[in-house]
Amino acid sequence: MTFRNGLASLLRPEDSVLVLIDHQPYQLANLNSHDPHIVVNNSTALAKAAKVFNVPTILTSVIADRGGLLFRQITDVFPGQEVIDRTFINTWEDQKVVDAVKATRRKQLIIAGLWTEICVAMPAIQAAGEGWDVTVITDASGAVSVEAHEVAIQRMAAAGVNLMTWLALASEWQRDWARAETAIALNDVVLQHAAGSGIAYLWEQQLLNTPAPGTAG
Repeated sequence: MTFRNGLASLLRPEDSVLVLIDHQPYQLANLNSHDPHIVVNNSTALAKAAKVFNVPTILTSVIADRGGLLFRQITDVFPGQEVIDRTFINTWEDQKVVDAVKATRRKQLIIAGLWTEICVAMPAIQAAGEGWDVTVITDASGAVSVEAHEVAIQRMAAAGVNLMTWLALASEWQRDWARAETAIALNDVVLQHAAGSGIAYLWEQQLLNTPAPGTAG
């Protein structure tokens, strides 16, 4: 396996394309590897982060008339965007999805979805074998059990897939807080979806704006 290291191996928004797979009610109903609320939160945060950095995002579902529509929290981030509905379990066998990804002309392929062991692992492993630089966002994905999620991660790692969490990815895209054009918008995503980090930031702002005892306001 080729080691992933060096500055060039880090993810860059201008080279990234995101595919969100099957964040649907049917899959959520049997999600047991994570708290379902966390997966909805994290997948929404990932979608919003992609929008902050102008990362093209492909939305796809499987047999939506039976499995349900993609979470509204995600589709609301991209109003009016087509959701590609598939019959293929493996997204990377659906030519319409693959063509949409290729049309972006980007090679850093980022994937999250439900379930990790099926609808995430299959396309990630196939695309990695075809030469794509594949990253899976593990905390915006989930499986039918903790074991299924962990085994899928092991399998993908063995296939050369990079593994990250949504906040780590967003930070890698930002890279430098001096990039004010995205820093403020990303901070809003953190406030909404990063729980303790967002609260800590608000507390910090409160303290900075609180006069010391005995001083004028």
